[in-house]
Amino acid sequence: MTCSPLPRPVRLTLVIPCYNEEKTLRKCIDRVLKIRDENLSLELVIVDDGSRDRSLAIARELALEHPEIVVVPHEVNQGKGAALRTGFQKASGEFVGVQDADLEYDPRELESLLLPLVNDEADVVFGSRFLSCGAHRVLYFWHFLGNSLLTFVSNMFSDLNLTDMETCYKIFRRDVVQSIDIKENRFGVEPELVAKVARMRLRIYETGISYYGRTYEEGKKIGFRDAFRAFYCIFRYNAPTAPPPVQFLLYLFIGGFSAAANLLFFLALLGAGSGPTLAAALAFAGAAAVNYLLCIAFLFRHKARWNSTAEVLVYLLVVVLVGALDVGMTRGFLFLGLAPWLAKSVSSIFGLVFNFLGRRYLVFPEKPAGPWKPQVKDGE
Repeated sequence: MTCSPLPRPVRLTLVIPCYNEEKTLRKCIDRVLKIRDENLSLELVIVDDGSRDRSLAIARELALEHPEIVVVPHEVNQGKGAALRTGFQKASGEFVGVQDADLEYDPRELESLLLPLVNDEADVVFGSRFLSCGAHRVLYFWHFLGNSLLTFVSNMFSDLNLTDMETCYKIFRRDVVQSIDIKENRFGVEPELVAKVARMRLRIYETGISYYGRTYEEGKKIGFRDAFRAFYCIFRYNAPTAPPPVQFLLYLFIGGFSAAANLLFFLALLGAGSGPTLAAALAFAGAAAVNYLLCIAFLFRHKARWNSTAEVLVYLLVVVLVGALDVGMTRGFLFLGLAPWLAKSVSSIFGLVFNFLGRRYLVFPEKPAGPWKPQVKDGE
């Protein structure tokens, strides 16, 4: 055995999603088992995700040969996210990582990912294919560009500065990964995990790894459909806790739609014979309802139920205050001689900003995502 760089004995669980990998599974497992030494013991959870080739049979043969291996079959193919969800809950090691069943990643580099965790410097460590000075197979330009764009957008939403969000190599403290409720069944699990880790404000590290990517002819499965899903997942799982500037950009679409509704309601009420004050007030109330429903559906994703008197009062207070501002500004601009549509439009722009601030910090308060933030105990 080689001398381990790990400072103490560690048990690592590797979850290995497997779908139609009969050509590489045995070789992959052999490579993984070779990294065991006096300080590193392994548990390998192979989740066969409804393979149609001999992958499951090979996995069961391997389990008979090596007591470290646990095989969990899925009756039908569900996707990588579903396989990870199953495997993470089966894990019993101190730390839990992901190992694909192909040969794109080098298991010998797992110990470098483990070091920050073992030294209690990190809670999660990502292996970055773009920080490495090691071997990196040259493949598809558009895949590289897509990965870079996805990582950039993910960082905008999560307030992290990762270099490789879509990497397979991720190692977590077991209590961390088993506390994450994975929703995605396919490759959307990668941005989902990053979003939920960012929301937990954990200590996150990256370390460079080599990468031996494969072509579609060699069995690569991810495609453009998964790229579009990844963008959706970045928005879906990060929006409620994204940095305020990003949330405001998203709110512009919601607020813009609500402002348009406000203007249409106002002009319709004026045309029906209502006075400017009543029309402005009723139009604002209708637009506020549209705004609220869009906010809970797309941005803050607050559960739409009134669970306390305080919540009702805070929401109504924000609506009344911003409504009063809207009415006052509309009347002021009309007094200055602006056309009704222009007076209402200008006041709606100011209302847009105050609406966002009220909803972000009063109605739907959320702790922001991002890197580690020390937890302050009561009395400190």
